[in-house]
Amino acid sequence: MTAGPLAAVGKKFARSRAEHVAVVRLDGPIGGAGMGRHGLTTDTVEPVLKRAFDTDRLKAVVVVINSPGGSPAQSEYIAERIRQLSAEKGVPVLAFCEDVAASGGYWMACAADEIYAAHTSIVGSIGVVSSGFGFSALLDRFGVQRRLYTTGENKARLDTFSPEVPEDVEWLKGLQGQLHEAFIAWVRQRRGKKLTASDEELFNGDVWVGHRAAELGLVDGIGVMRSVVAERYPDAEITVIEAPKPLLARLVGNQMSVSGLAESVTTGVLAAFDRAPAVRTAFVHRD
Repeated sequence: MTAGPLAAVGKKFARSRAEHVAVVRLDGPIGGAGMGRHGLTTDTVEPVLKRAFDTDRLKAVVVVINSPGGSPAQSEYIAERIRQLSAEKGVPVLAFCEDVAASGGYWMACAADEIYAAHTSIVGSIGVVSSGFGFSALLDRFGVQRRLYTTGENKARLDTFSPEVPEDVEWLKGLQGQLHEAFIAWVRQRRGKKLTASDEELFNGDVWVGHRAAELGLVDGIGVMRSVVAERYPDAEITVIEAPKPLLARLVGNQMSVSGLAESVTTGVLAAFDRAPAVRTAFVHRD
């Protein structure tokens, strides 16, 4: 056997004995993202997370987040699953914020034991947003009658084609308040004494660039994934755990994937906590 094959065998054996850091990407809006798009949900993320935590000789799991947010429920489910797997396997989790880890994206980041951001990352947006449209005046203008029949007097709150009712707006604000408090409680639980600013500054829905997020205690430091991992685990190999691509993405070369921050924010708005036609409530950052 020549030196070349011997060297290849030696490298392969060394890799098999090396420690590993498994990397998972959480990229895109959270929840159902619409036709042709696949948002982050427990169904789509679970297989990738399990493969990451089942990696041999595992030192740590890294989650790389690039998400404007979306569904509060799915944000919570994904974060909780990360914490469960971390506890079961006894390995730490590091989160890295890329372009944006805002709203539900930041909720997921808080599942990590440590959070890092780039100088130019957008982080935060600890708040809740609801959006909808009102077309009742338009119907009146064209002489169109709205015929809506329900059982239960509150079944059609904030219906798009009916006049806005102040009591319904107050009900929505109450719902938002409960979701906001759940978000705040999670951030406090995960970040604890690392937070350095007042509640008024931290929890007003604002966003910050990476260095300011570090000053506020929302992230632990400034750094990109490969540099931090190389410093923390110099002898470990980075193993990227890829998610299987949907059939449509494979056929068209992944043309349907989220291509940038602007598109992510737009599609993230559609990842709603409650997909009622009248109002959509979500943990999502909006410019």
